[in-house]
Amino acid sequence: GVAAAVVYLLRSQFAAILGNVGVVIPAVIGIAMLTERTAHHTVMDGYHAQYTLAQHQVLGPTALFAAATGGLLFISSLIAGWVENWFVFHRLDSVIAHHPRVTRWLGTERAGRWGIYWRQRISSYAANISLGLMLGLVPPVLGFFGIPFEVRHVTLVAGQIAAAAHELGPQVIHRAVFWGAVGGIAITGLMNLAFSFLLAFRLALTAQNIGAVNRQRVYAALRQRMRRQPLSFVLPMRLTPPSVPNES
Repeated sequence: GVAAAVVYLLRSQFAAILGNVGVVIPAVIGIAMLTERTAHHTVMDGYHAQYTLAQHQVLGPTALFAAATGGLLFISSLIAGWVENWFVFHRLDSVIAHHPRVTRWLGTERAGRWGIYWRQRISSYAANISLGLMLGLVPPVLGFFGIPFEVRHVTLVAGQIAAAAHELGPQVIHRAVFWGAVGGIAITGLMNLAFSFLLAFRLALTAQNIGAVNRQRVYAALRQRMRRQPLSFVLPMRLTPPSVPNES
């Protein structure tokens, strides 16, 4: 039912977060090592490395900023959906495939493939571009009005902490501030996922015109799943086949 679909979706998002963090950490360390070898300077000095670890502690404003960043993730998904609907409504894939100037430049067959390409990927481009703009523009705009806000995206945070740890050297693993920052990565990923999903889930329930009674049933099913199988939200669970009665 709905509860199972929510579990599958959360599990896939959790796997995506692990994949992003698992890629960005070695990538950042590799870039830092390459920079040291080729440019003969570090990507981050000792002061900024210490400051980065201190700013991403699990205890502090990290969770609040991460939740707000989850809201930006939700807004970027709305923008992506709107752009895709606009693209489909105006049949721009057909316009690209049959426009005389486009077909003259690309040829009929390539223009058709180009239209299909944009039909399949326009939402991804819209989501990534809008998210990048918001992550870069929202903090200074809010700061202009005196509202403190810092971006706390799990992938960016993991990369920053990896660069800081590389600068401070292997001995950093013996310091409490490092493990506090590692906890900051975990809480950032959790809050990014929780708030972006919560906003999207509530919007989906409203769009499907699901009333208060049915919403309570969905929430109750999720709470029951959380009590009985909490790991199923992050790990795949083995399905137990139904027992077949012995007819002998």
